[in-house]
Amino acid sequence: MNQLKRRHLMQAVAAGVGASLVPGLALAQTQTPTAGGERRFAPQPGAWRRFEMSLEVSVADHQGLTKLWLPLPDIETDYQRSLDHSWTGNASVSRIVSDPARGVRMLYAEFPESVKTPTLSLVSRVQTQSRAVDWSRPGRVSEDPAVLRANLAATELVPVDGIVLKTALEATQGAKTDVEKAQAIYRWVIAKAHREPKTRGCGTGDVRTMLETGNLAGKCADLNAIFVGLCRAVGVPARDVYGLRLAPSAFGYRELGANSANLKSAQHCRAEVFLKAYGWVAMDPADVLKVMRQETPEWIKDPAHPLVAPVNKGLFGAWEGNWVAYNSGHDLRLPGSAAKTTLPFLMYPQGENRSGRFDELAPDSFKYTISAKEI
Repeated sequence: MNQLKRRHLMQAVAAGVGASLVPGLALAQTQTPTAGGERRFAPQPGAWRRFEMSLEVSVADHQGLTKLWLPLPDIETDYQRSLDHSWTGNASVSRIVSDPARGVRMLYAEFPESVKTPTLSLVSRVQTQSRAVDWSRPGRVSEDPAVLRANLAATELVPVDGIVLKTALEATQGAKTDVEKAQAIYRWVIAKAHREPKTRGCGTGDVRTMLETGNLAGKCADLNAIFVGLCRAVGVPARDVYGLRLAPSAFGYRELGANSANLKSAQHCRAEVFLKAYGWVAMDPADVLKVMRQETPEWIKDPAHPLVAPVNKGLFGAWEGNWVAYNSGHDLRLPGSAAKTTLPFLMYPQGENRSGRFDELAPDSFKYTISAKEI
């Protein structure tokens, strides 16, 4: 068994802005509706929760040398502490590696052709807590200029010019401050885009294609990528954060939680923006759209609907701590991979052998299970 303890610092500071500048802020965290029947969704920082995550991979498509890359929850912020990782299996080589350009760390393993059923089991221990910006306490927050430049740059699927810039300028017309721009783009995404349950996985995040076709449908990696791209285009640093839901929501929203015993389809991408007076601030318009489309049999079209309104308010500046972040990397190159193309993001297990890159969403040839338990 190999063991590694590492903490990789990501700066994340949450302070606040007047409630008049944001979609709205709930004041207290509760699991039940109010006396008047209104739903509540108001994550707040508090006690740390500790989870043990287990990822087990078994490769049925055995053809020559097999290689696997598994995402790691490997960050430390004011909402997450990654404690340690350990793994077992029948690999001839297994170690922590990093994407050379982005620095995203992952578990890498090789299995020779003589291993007929490559298997790998990864256990990661993390601590999480909810986060929420205090909009009433603005200040001056510093960040590494190189980090800010990186989160203003274009990626292969998220350009910041052309139709993305044009759309961002239209969406933020009249907005002066970075908070106003982020708010305008958040509202624009919720008004113009929608959740498409039939999209495979979490989507791909191809922002240019979505805007050029006018088809703003998809899942979290699509919808939050639109938000991130539009923010970057108008000079507001933003990033996707790729991760995994670990447990049910404390607020009773089925679509904002997961079954801890089976997390195979619980991958979820969130977003952050850097606001000069508040630092990195949580955002998740994709989850607002998920509640609108899937929380009830009815497709709710109005974000002011009593079921949606608390989520619409809460996810502009807050996250619930039933989710763990893996990384925020785009356009990754898997170390040791024969593939010539980059990976848009690392949120699912990846693998390849003589037949090529595995389809991480095809359970017949690339089997894996993910679970978590609170400890």
